[in-house]
Amino acid sequence: MPVSKTRKKKQSHTHTTASGQQEPVYIGPNPWVAPLMVGTLVFGLLWIVVFYLAGDRIGFMQSIGNLGNVLIGFGFIGVGFALSTKWR
Repeated sequence: MPVSKTRKKKQSHTHTTASGQQEPVYIGPNPWVAPLMVGTLVFGLLWIVVFYLAGDRIGFMQSIGNLGNVLIGFGFIGVGFALSTKWR
């Protein structure tokens, strides 16, 4: 069975050498994506848990309201999920 051709990855970053030629530069995965992803997921979960356990005793959480606190928590969880698509 014939083997299909592999696609070349596009290199958007280049480096100019001393001779004036541009050569592609490999840019590896970002090391901050995984810790930021985990941090936002955990922070969103903790926000919701703290709101349900002690939200009536915390002034700024009480002033935001029920729906606002849940949306903030799920917003952080959504950001963490969006960052998970960038993790390699």
